[in-house]
Amino acid sequence: MKNYNMSLEKISKKMMNTKYPGILLALALMSSCGSSTEQAKDVAETDKPAFCLNETLKKTTQIQEVDEEAIKEQLTLSGKVEYNENDLVAFRSLLDGVVEQVRFELGDYVTKGQVLATIKSLDIQDLYRQQQFQRNQISLLEKQKSAKEALLGDGLISGPELVEITHELEGAKIELQRIEESLQLFKAAGNGSFHIVAPKNGYIVQKAVSSGQTIMKEGDPLFSISNLKEVWVMVNIYASNLRYVHTGDAVQVRTIAYPDQVYKGRIDKVYNVFDDDEHVLKARVVLENQKLSLMPGLSADIIIDKKNDLGRGIPIPQKAIVFSNNKQYVLQYTDDCHIVPKLIEPVASNGEVVYVNKGISAKDKIITSNALLIFEHLNQ
Repeated sequence: MKNYNMSLEKISKKMMNTKYPGILLALALMSSCGSSTEQAKDVAETDKPAFCLNETLKKTTQIQEVDEEAIKEQLTLSGKVEYNENDLVAFRSLLDGVVEQVRFELGDYVTKGQVLATIKSLDIQDLYRQQQFQRNQISLLEKQKSAKEALLGDGLISGPELVEITHELEGAKIELQRIEESLQLFKAAGNGSFHIVAPKNGYIVQKAVSSGQTIMKEGDPLFSISNLKEVWVMVNIYASNLRYVHTGDAVQVRTIAYPDQVYKGRIDKVYNVFDDDEHVLKARVVLENQKLSLMPGLSADIIIDKKNDLGRGIPIPQKAIVFSNNKQYVLQYTDDCHIVPKLIEPVASNGEVVYVNKGISAKDKIITSNALLIFEHLNQ
């Protein structure tokens, strides 16, 4: 403003010394009006926000209110999803034979009593022969008993002879019953074959049988069934971490297949013997698996909260942090046209959040998605 007044003073002096004071006065007034217009324009542009969140970007932008909480440090351990051993049924054949037909595949859901395979067996054929022999024997002994009863009535034989034939008949009937119970136990098919049936409802999780295969009784399991509605996550605990893991501790489980899905559970059991192969102590987490997304064999991360005395802080989600020039920022949101980058200095962190005591206060709102994109717009 001082420069502006000095310019007017110089113009006035020139006007006093010129032959055309009217023309110079008009030019001075025009110059003055132009300067005022430009200044007003500069003020208006200063008041206008540099960036506003448009409707399209806002639809995919998440805004979260933060609040103070106790600082939680976390320990991440490795592990693997495994079958619930208390629910796993492994089937071994009770007889030798040759596989005629297999009616299931790995991963199939089967119901109790469903026929899974048919096995041709010499043992079954032998049982059918024994069954026929005993039936014939019983028929013969019954006729002999009737004849002896008639002879006894006529006084032609003594009582012990009838008792003897009666005992033979009863023994034959007992043997026939044993044979028929064996045929029923082995699920005999009536043609020298027997069926393998599902012992329970569940999924085929292991399979080692195919058509034409020769199987031996009490050999390796032909298949295994598990419900899979509940699985175990076996946790690897190295000696340096033993003090942080206790039965009953709350845990979060993430798998490689679904890294964004968090399964919550508790340490169900800590095994007190080190694994000789892996040189770790094992702990078990039992998880519900109604959607069957926890497949046995999947590697998993098990996250456990560590007890500490670090006090309280404002938790900032890891995804909300923007890194720029070796510094960390978070975007404080007031409204769509007032978004301010705030420099933060974490005092603690875990796999999900960092904790701060400066830069952001409780009840502030921050942007937790599209943060980097919005940060770049703000710095253009």
